[in-house]
Amino acid sequence: MELYTLIVLTLAATMRVATPLLLAAIAGMFSERSGVVDLGLEGKMLGAAFAAAAVSAATGSAWAGLGAGIGVSVLLALVIAFATVTQRGNQVVAAMAVNIMVAGLGPTLALAWFNLGGQTPQLDGPGQRFTALVWPGADAAGQHPFPGLLYAQLLSGHNLLVYVAAALVPLSAWVLFRTRFGLRLRAVGENPSAVDTAGISVTGLRYQAIVISGVLCGVAGTYLSTAASAGFTRDMTAGKGYLALAALIFGKWKPYPTLGACLLFAFTDALASRLQGVDLPVVGVIPVQAILALPYVLTVLLLAGFVGKAVAPAAIGVPYAKEK
Repeated sequence: MELYTLIVLTLAATMRVATPLLLAAIAGMFSERSGVVDLGLEGKMLGAAFAAAAVSAATGSAWAGLGAGIGVSVLLALVIAFATVTQRGNQVVAAMAVNIMVAGLGPTLALAWFNLGGQTPQLDGPGQRFTALVWPGADAAGQHPFPGLLYAQLLSGHNLLVYVAAALVPLSAWVLFRTRFGLRLRAVGENPSAVDTAGISVTGLRYQAIVISGVLCGVAGTYLSTAASAGFTRDMTAGKGYLALAALIFGKWKPYPTLGACLLFAFTDALASRLQGVDLPVVGVIPVQAILALPYVLTVLLLAGFVGKAVAPAAIGVPYAKEK
């Protein structure tokens, strides 16, 4: 029974850990399907996390924080779009510049505004965070291991943004593969010249995709600081933007395989938290450093084994210049 409870709790933790990865991966999917490399996932998430925590602390409203997080992330996305789409600059350099800028600017502003060593105040007031939603009968169901514990822990007990991320998977699949916008978006990532010849704006489509990426990264960053945590701390994304990009590549730029990759990475992270300090048979106590490195080691191994089999959009990373 203890093993069953541990498995259920680990799976519930996996869903929570996977949420920012999934939001960022879907964000990157829209951008990269349009032909723009989205290495700026990390910076947009971090900027949104700071803005959401700062505004939530100042206003006492998590919803105001969500709006601020999305706004800042979209602004950063537009900076990248201007540099890469309008000015046709190097997409990797532009994105990394934004990542580096936000990594230094967030803690600097937090120190100047709140004087708390580069952090925002703890969000513990009413309405400052997105709290867990308890479904009807979940408390009573939790007293019964099967299937009550599954209902109480896996379906119930998550905050709103977790459910939003789950709903985005079928929604993004429908948008990309069942709508005219999705068809054009995939086409501009494969053959922008053909799209331009058809009288459709390549620049407009890529801007739309990058803005969508900014919105979803804003939700992901907000989740980190106002749902998973209770405030902003320095480098709190901890490479999640790059992990999301790895999940996107592993998932071959498709929603459902990307969901599976995010859950796999999140499971290793959740499992690593459970293994800390545990005396395992034969192995003994695994060093904390090795446990913390487990998700990243898995990422390297998976990409080394599968990245050669993943075919990226043909025009990705290539600035488009309209023929005269």
